[in-house]
Amino acid sequence: MVDRLSSFRSIILEDASSTNSEAFARALAGEVGPLWIMARRQSQGRGRSGRQWASEPGNLYASLLQRLVCRHSVVHQLSLLAGVATVEAIAAAAGASIAGLRLKWPNDVLIGEAKCAGILPESQIGAGGSEALVVIGIGINLVTHPSRLGRAATHLAAHGVEVPPETMLGFLAEAVERWVETWDVGAGFARVRAAWLGWAGEVGESLSVHTGREHIAGTFLGLDDSGALLMRDGEGRSRRLTFGDVTLAGAAFQDRG
Repeated sequence: MVDRLSSFRSIILEDASSTNSEAFARALAGEVGPLWIMARRQSQGRGRSGRQWASEPGNLYASLLQRLVCRHSVVHQLSLLAGVATVEAIAAAAGASIAGLRLKWPNDVLIGEAKCAGILPESQIGAGGSEALVVIGIGINLVTHPSRLGRAATHLAAHGVEVPPETMLGFLAEAVERWVETWDVGAGFARVRAAWLGWAGEVGESLSVHTGREHIAGTFLGLDDSGALLMRDGEGRSRRLTFGDVTLAGAAFQDRG
C-alpha cells in the first residue's frame, strides 16, 4: 500500500478546537505551509456562516494552511477548487463509482441529496494585497454524520466505503495539490470550473437559494467565468449569486444512512 502521508507535510492532533483555528494559530507563530492539520476530534468545529459542526471521532477533520502569491480577486475560487478535490478524493478512496456522488454550489459534497462533506475556506490578505494566507478546512463524514441539521446527511460507510481518516487525508492531499497546481493562482480557473460543472447537477435542476436578504426559487443555469452561481428565478429572470445557501428541490429534511 502506498504511504500517502509521507508525501506531504502533516500534523495529526488528538484534539483541537477546530483545525482551521489551529492553522491560523500556527501561521501567527510563523508557519507558512503548505501544511495539513488533522484532528481526531474537534471541540468547536464550525461550518459556513458560523454554524457549529459535530466532530465525532472516526471522521476526517483537516485543514490545509498555505501562503499564496496571488490577486485578492481570485482567492474565492479556492472554494470551488476544494469541492472538486474533495469529491475526486472520495471517488478515489472508494475505488469505484458511488451512485449519486456530486457537488452542490458552492462546495458541498453530496451523495444523492444527502451531505457527506463540508468545506470552509478562510483567508487573510497581506497588507500589499499580493499575498494571501489561505486555510481550507474540510470535513468528511466517514463513519457517522451529524443529526438534526435540518437537511439530509450521510456518511461514506453507509454506502460501503470503509476508509480510515489518515488514508482519506492522503487521497485528499493528493487531489488538492493537483488542483492547486492546475488552478495556477487563477490562470487555470477555467479547468476548475469545468471540472466542478462535471460533478454538479444538470442545467434546469430545480433549486432555491437563501441569500440572507431574500429567498429565490428557480432553476440552475451553471456558473459564470468567476464561479458565481447562475440561475433563472420563478419570474424568468436570470440571476447571478456570489453568496447563499442552496437547497435542491427534492432534498429531504432527514438523516440518511
